[in-house]
Amino acid sequence: MAVNDFEVVVVGAGAAGIAAARKLKDAGVDTLLVEARDRIGGRAWTVDAVSGVPLDLGCGWLHSADHNPWREIAEAQGRTIDRTPPPWARAVSPTGAAVPEMAAYGEAIGAFRGKLADFSEGEADVPASAFLEPGSRWNGMLGAVSTFFSGAELDRVSTRDLARYDDTGINWRVVEGYGRVVVESGAGLDVRLSCPVQRVDRRGKRLRVDTADGPISADTVIVTLPTSLLAASPDFFMPPLPDKTEAAAGLPLGLADKLFLSLDHAEDFESESRAFGHTDRVATAAYHFRPFGRPHIEAYFGGTLAADLERAGAGAFFDFAVAELVGLFGEGFRARVEQIGLHAWAADPFARGSYSYALPGRADERTRLADPVENRLFFAGEACSTADYSTAHGALLTGKAAAERAITRVRLTT
Repeated sequence: MAVNDFEVVVVGAGAAGIAAARKLKDAGVDTLLVEARDRIGGRAWTVDAVSGVPLDLGCGWLHSADHNPWREIAEAQGRTIDRTPPPWARAVSPTGAAVPEMAAYGEAIGAFRGKLADFSEGEADVPASAFLEPGSRWNGMLGAVSTFFSGAELDRVSTRDLARYDDTGINWRVVEGYGRVVVESGAGLDVRLSCPVQRVDRRGKRLRVDTADGPISADTVIVTLPTSLLAASPDFFMPPLPDKTEAAAGLPLGLADKLFLSLDHAEDFESESRAFGHTDRVATAAYHFRPFGRPHIEAYFGGTLAADLERAGAGAFFDFAVAELVGLFGEGFRARVEQIGLHAWAADPFARGSYSYALPGRADERTRLADPVENRLFFAGEACSTADYSTAHGALLTGKAAAERAITRVRLTT
C-alpha cells in the first residue's frame, strides 16, 4: 500500500487505541495508529519525579485487579504488582491515632452504596444525589467522594450508570507506573505522533482521515477519542454523525487531578494512610500519605473544586492543599511539603477531562457511542464500556472488541 494508505487507521493512542492497534498488528492487518500528542499513552501517563521515582499523573490503580488484563500485561513485562489494600479500604489515620467519626462515615457510605445496589433497571434514572439521607452530616463528604470516583458531584451523575459499574473491590498498583505498562504495550506499533486528526470523511468508497500532516486513506477507522472532544466537534465526521455527538455529550468527562507532594520526616506518618481536608463539605481533597511507603503525599481533587483550581492558575492546588494540611496537622506542616508533580487534565487540549460519567437519563449513551457506523467506522474507549467505564481496562477491552470487528471486516473484503 501507499505511504498514506492503510487497511485500518486507529485514531488516538491511549489505552484503547494501543490495545486495538496491538490486536490488529498481531493479526497481520496493515494498521496505522495516529496520535495528536508527542507521546503515546493518553490519560495513562507516568513521569519521573526529581528523585527518579515514578509518578502516575493519570490512571494509577489496577481496579478489579483480579481480572484486569493490564495486570497480566504488567506481569508479562516483569513489572512489580503492589497488592497493599488501598487507603480507602483501610481504617488507618496518617498519625496512627483512632478516628472514631470514620466508623459513622463508614455506615453512611455503606447505606448509600446499598441503595445504589438495590436500584432496578426498571426505575427512573434519577441523579445519584436522590439517595442521600436528607440532612445527614456526611452528605458533603459523600459528594466529595463522588468527585473522586466520577469526577463530578452526585447531582450530575446517573444512578443507572453507577449501578451498572462492575467492581470486584480488588485494587492493586504497579510500582514502576501504570502509564509505563500501557506505553510499553505499544512498542513496535506503527505510530504517527504530533499528528492531530481534524476530520474523518466517509463520503467516498474508502475513508479519508484528514490530519495536520495531510490525508490518510483507510478501509476501516477506529475512533478512540475522549467524549469531551467528540461532543465539542460536530463536524469531526463528514457527513456529520449527530447520534455520536449527542451520545458523547451525555457522557462528559469528569475531572480528577492529582498533586504529588514530597514529605519531610515522613516517618511520622503511617504508610498507605489517608485523610480528608474536611469531612463536612464537597470542596475538599483526599490525601494519601506515603504511597508505596515513599516520602510523598498524593493529593486528590475532583469535580468543581478541581476545575476551579485549574482556572485559578499556577500554585492554586498547592496552596489549597497546604491550607487543608495545616488545618489538620498545624502550622509547622507548611515547611514539610513541596510540590513534585501535577497535571491539569481539563486544561489538556487532547483530553479536556479525566474519565467519563453519564448524566442522569443518559446511561444508555455508552452503547449508542460504541455502535459501529456502516461496518467500517468503529468506536472504543472507556466511555464505550457499560460496566468498566472510567478505567484503563475498560478502554483496553473496548479497543480489543473494536479491533475484532475491524479484523472480521478486513477478512470479509479481501
